[in-house]
Amino acid sequence: MIDLLRRHPALPGGVLLALVFATAPAFAERGTLNDLWNIAYFVVLASAWNLLGGFAGQVSLGYSAFVGIGAYTTVLLSLAGWPPALTLPVGAALAVAFSVVVGLPTFRLRGPYFTIATIGVGEAVRVIASGLSFTGGASGLRMPPATFDFGGNYAAMVALMLVTLGLVAWLRQHAFGLALEAIRQDIDGAEALGVHSTQVKLQAHAISAALVAVAGGLFAINFQYINPGQVFDFRLSLTIVLMAIVGGVGTLVGPVLGGVLFGYLQIKLLASPALRDSNYFIYGGLLIVVMLFEPRGIVGLWERLVGMRPGRRSPAPVPEARGAS
Repeated sequence: MIDLLRRHPALPGGVLLALVFATAPAFAERGTLNDLWNIAYFVVLASAWNLLGGFAGQVSLGYSAFVGIGAYTTVLLSLAGWPPALTLPVGAALAVAFSVVVGLPTFRLRGPYFTIATIGVGEAVRVIASGLSFTGGASGLRMPPATFDFGGNYAAMVALMLVTLGLVAWLRQHAFGLALEAIRQDIDGAEALGVHSTQVKLQAHAISAALVAVAGGLFAINFQYINPGQVFDFRLSLTIVLMAIVGGVGTLVGPVLGGVLFGYLQIKLLASPALRDSNYFIYGGLLIVVMLFEPRGIVGLWERLVGMRPGRRSPAPVPEARGAS
């Protein structure tokens, strides 16, 4: 057991998180369950993005496109008579295909050029979706009324969150995660060692896109209405990135902490009419504080505080013995 905890220090926190979300329906009221659903949704988005943006260092600002693909696939197929649950893998498959189409040209770019390209892709998808008739245009679409089941949707979102966290943790411990880490540190050095950087990035992009698309489908089922400005919104892509950065980009725990924090803040801000339109101002201020004082986010701050404890400080260096003169 001790050896297991040493190899997986985040395991107790993951078990506690699973217990809280799994047992909440037994004692929590509907409003609390709605809040937990939103938090689980944000944790999925941040953790899935972190697979590419954190581990591989490929900062994409176009992940709202995958949310929208999953959401619109679920709504359109449900309107055609499909059971909502069967639409989720279809949305994931379409998001994977789109991630490959987008990734093949954009992964040839590096640094800010890649990030700018993903912004353009996300905005292009939003504009196209707003102008198509079968998507409802800017007015959006509604789910069939008989498809709403909050209990089942809540269980599905919690299961998706746990699967996402488990998958990301597993991938990080294996050769795939090491390849992503090598790409983040030095892409040229990684390729010199035999890592096919484009292929690895495409795989990470596809996995994270599939997870985000499933979350988008569950979002559509839960809220029963979507429009392009809601699910293809650039601000959603920005929020996904901010959650990972504030929590601790490139770590397992960081996106979880960022998702919980942003989910809680959004719930409180939306509940207050005076603060409803200031959420991104607050998020931006929080990001500035993090980047100025602790670039590693909440995880880095925690590690710094733990390192300041007297019992955890590194021992003082032993003076070298001098030979007799």
